Amino acid sequence: MPGKSTLKRLDWICVFFYICLVFMGWINIYSTAFDENNPSIFNFAALYGKQLFFVGASILTIVIILGLEANFYERFATLFYLISLVLLLGLYPCGRTINGATAWYDLGFFNLQPAELAKMTTALALAKYLNDIQTDIKRFKDQLYALGIIIVPSILILLQPDPGSALTFFFLIFVIFREGLPLYYLGLGVTVIVIFITTLMFGTIWLAIGLGLALGLFILLKKPSFRISILPISLSYIAIIVFSLSVDFVYDSVLQQHHRDRFSLWLRLEKDPKKMAEIQKTIGYNTHQSEKAIESGGFSGKGFMQGTRTKGNFVPEQHTDYIFSTVGEEWGFLGTASVVIIFTLLLLRLAFLAERQKNPFSRMYGYGVICILFIHYFINVGMVIGILPTIGIPLPFFSYGGSGLVFFSALLFIFLKLDANRMNELG
Repeated sequence: MPGKSTLKRLDWICVFFYICLVFMGWINIYSTAFDENNPSIFNFAALYGKQLFFVGASILTIVIILGLEANFYERFATLFYLISLVLLLGLYPCGRTINGATAWYDLGFFNLQPAELAKMTTALALAKYLNDIQTDIKRFKDQLYALGIIIVPSILILLQPDPGSALTFFFLIFVIFREGLPLYYLGLGVTVIVIFITTLMFGTIWLAIGLGLALGLFILLKKPSFRISILPISLSYIAIIVFSLSVDFVYDSVLQQHHRDRFSLWLRLEKDPKKMAEIQKTIGYNTHQSEKAIESGGFSGKGFMQGTRTKGNFVPEQHTDYIFSTVGEEWGFLGTASVVIIFTLLLLRLAFLAERQKNPFSRMYGYGVICILFIHYFINVGMVIGILPTIGIPLPFFSYGGSGLVFFSALLFIFLKLDANRMNELG
């Protein structure tokens, strides 16, 4: 059991936000999966009954986390990371395939998704490596090691294939930026993304023409006193064009058809109205229906368990990745705004706590927690309301799922334990 000093020093503001999100998530899962023949909340055959069990498992996990010594997590961070990699590798011979992804272990009473564990262990391992006295993030070798910690599990998850979960790992790079990684890496990453999207939308020829005109205008309009070297600009221009030429190959040969369809729907790449209509009925069906559900909720919503689209099962996977659409339909703008505000306040509070950490490991891990929670929250809400492509990641503490709830809870409360330990040391 956690000591009295830990409970006293625990940041109860974050705990309050956590409880609000878990409770609101369960309420909406109950509405989405309500069984008239057995409405008991303890109906463990129903999704809401199972989620209640997962809430209990999360509470037990939290108690264990708070009861352990704070330095336990830094001491064994590398071991936890290696265990998660072994579990990810074990999926290939032993994993269960659901919706085309071999991402779960079938444990009988529930399915374990090691990717959720790997997010937490990667944040721990990255924080431990960056905190090592021998690590200097200004050195290229150490930069590669730090990036490798992030890339290895993401590749194993991408091969399942689960590109949504793999994508979330790359946002841990912001932890490295916080600790001194040169910003030109960020500029390079943003440039690659912009070139990729621009090439898909307009093609390499128009990209080359537009970029050439922009460079020409810059050279003509620059002040005479501002000197530039033509050679690096020319090499950069050539590199951009070469990368742009590779985009079509990656898009056609590396991405699978359903990934290409999602890009086509998001960027409106398909010019044939009939093909676009077909994509909207298949790949874009979930997003279209979730948008309609949220739109129908209006300002105050239709009321708890009164959502017609929710009850009609118009939105597939509504209890998991699309749970936010239930909030929109039944609780309206007031409900969705409340969820957004609580998530935002939680993230801001975590940033405040991370910045006041005296132990660099705790600070780095805190920012890792923020990165993981933020990207899940941002992408999930974005895809449900149609401004981002569907990539299939849950809303933390909210969506149905045992692995997600337990490991998101562990991710958060390890940091709260580290923060409570800091407060204990201060007296």
